[in-house]
Amino acid sequence: MSGQRIGREEGRRLFGLDPAAYDAARPGHASRVYEVLVERCGLRAGTRVLEVGPGTGQATRRLVLLGADPLVALEPNQALAAYLDDSFGARVDIWVVPLEDAELPDGHFDLAVAASSFHWVEEEVGLAKLFDAVRPGGWIALWWTLFGEGDEPDAFITATSLLLDNLQASPTRGAEGRPAHALDTEARLGALGAAGFEDANHEIVRWEASWDTQGIRALYGTFSPIARLDEAQKTEILDGVAEIAERDFGGRVDRTLVTSLYTARRSQKTDRSHAAVQSVCVRSHDAPGSRGTHLLRRRRR
Repeated sequence: MSGQRIGREEGRRLFGLDPAAYDAARPGHASRVYEVLVERCGLRAGTRVLEVGPGTGQATRRLVLLGADPLVALEPNQALAAYLDDSFGARVDIWVVPLEDAELPDGHFDLAVAASSFHWVEEEVGLAKLFDAVRPGGWIALWWTLFGEGDEPDAFITATSLLLDNLQASPTRGAEGRPAHALDTEARLGALGAAGFEDANHEIVRWEASWDTQGIRALYGTFSPIARLDEAQKTEILDGVAEIAERDFGGRVDRTLVTSLYTARRSQKTDRSHAAVQSVCVRSHDAPGSRGTHLLRRRRR
């Protein structure tokens, strides 16, 4: 891919072009993520949850099933917000606003999450917002899924690389000379600590997924560097992806996906400036293979 990056505003627009196709093509998230949300972050019935950038609601569904109530979703894209509203109705309070502009009550939420979305947020501003929004002792969980073995390209990435070489890059690519955004643990854990979070933990989860030819073509159509192209360019690339899947992989593409999960806790101190100077406990490792009161009302912006 080229050195040019897709901007935040464009990225937020792209994912709303065809929400149903995106929802059908993406594989969801590793089950281990939800185990961590329950076991480490205390997700259970009546947990007050804030979700940043829910997209089509793939993580939202599991959060609701695991007891998130209320669940407030900040989705800046109007089309995606409408899709969420159709899917969840009154079970989710949808705010059509980016995190950076959201007016959130201080210390209200038990847990704030972002599933493969926080690279579209201005990190320093976003983490400060989340620190203030979760209660003292509350949790934050940010995770991303990479389609391949982290920084090491898998066989399908290698086979399709020539098709994608000249495309603009998503912010998931990471800063120049640094690992992929989700795998830059020094930067991500450092940002959490600077925002005042403590007990920061990083976990890598590897899991398997499989696509047939049309499925892998549809998946690639949801990637922002391809979704932003005109129809002719997009079709040419996606047809190339499908041809490689059929010819070189026998119509079945099996891949190891890597989920990079960060969790941290707001200090019991209520002053973020004080908490930010405290030491941060950092761990990074591989994983083995009552109703809340709704203080926030749905609003559309």
